[in-house]
Amino acid sequence: MKTLVCTQPRHMELRDVPAPSCAAGEAMIRVRRVGICGTDIHAYGGNQPYFDYPRVLGHELSGDIVAAGDGVDPELIGQLAYVIPYLNCGECRACRHGKTNCCQNMQVIGVHRDGGMADYLSVPADHLVTSQKLDSEQLALVECLAIGAHAVRRSDIKPDELVVIVGAGPIGMGVLQIAKTRGARTLVVDTNRDRLGFCCDTLGADGILHALDDDLEACIARHNDGALADVVFDATGNPAAINRGFALAGHGARYVLVSVVKADISFNDPDFHKKELTLLGSRNATREDFETVTSLIESGNLQPTAMITHRGPLAELPTLMPQWCDPATGVIKAMVVCDAQPA
Repeated sequence: MKTLVCTQPRHMELRDVPAPSCAAGEAMIRVRRVGICGTDIHAYGGNQPYFDYPRVLGHELSGDIVAAGDGVDPELIGQLAYVIPYLNCGECRACRHGKTNCCQNMQVIGVHRDGGMADYLSVPADHLVTSQKLDSEQLALVECLAIGAHAVRRSDIKPDELVVIVGAGPIGMGVLQIAKTRGARTLVVDTNRDRLGFCCDTLGADGILHALDDDLEACIARHNDGALADVVFDATGNPAAINRGFALAGHGARYVLVSVVKADISFNDPDFHKKELTLLGSRNATREDFETVTSLIESGNLQPTAMITHRGPLAELPTLMPQWCDPATGVIKAMVVCDAQPA
């Protein structure tokens, strides 16, 4: 089969390798779609903190189930599914407390082990979720949106709270859409005017702010009866923006760090205590978050495929990936189209 290997930062190679087999408890999918996310872009650029080379990228996946190992229901074969890419151990304290998203021994497909930029992939069958209602592109975007769903659930947003989302990439757009389903008022902050316009015109943000040109604190206060934000989400992957976000949070607010950076984060402690801020990390997602997203897509409350601006075949990714990583290309969400013949 064909597989695409990221051998070192900014270098990918298309290789012919043996197709995988199915161990007991596993199923094999013929990969249909792979979404490109910030993790892939940072890994390709050498800036992903949990990443080693060489690695096959790809964790936003959908595909047809084509084989089943021992102990797996053979009736799954032929069904379309998405992959929950977080392989938790089930035994550590976090797992035992239901926090499978931050397992102490986490293995993420496409990060800690090889992912879906290949014709076929074998995964634990209990990490495949089938659907009779969603298509392959919708299913490939469930994981991306589940990240936002988990962050929103962590924040415990209440109706009519003012939520400020810093970073108008796909993760920020997911946070925006999920927050709106919770009845929040939403402001999106970014430096990319095209993305800000998309958040307003297509995704229904209540307001947009330019991170450099607008007085953020003053604008937020005008939207919130003179107070700063009730909840702030960072989805930038930028250390300076993360540090700046503390100043956007109001008294009693929650600040949720969704993005991961290779940097130390600092804040002014007197201001932090004066406001009695709650600082939350948000990592990955749980099955509950995946189910929330799936239900919201099925009911028409989310617009996942509206974010897709670019598509391309797996074989052309060594050329396409540098373009897709360039902000000037205008990518919001890129989708790899896989076309392996059925096994």
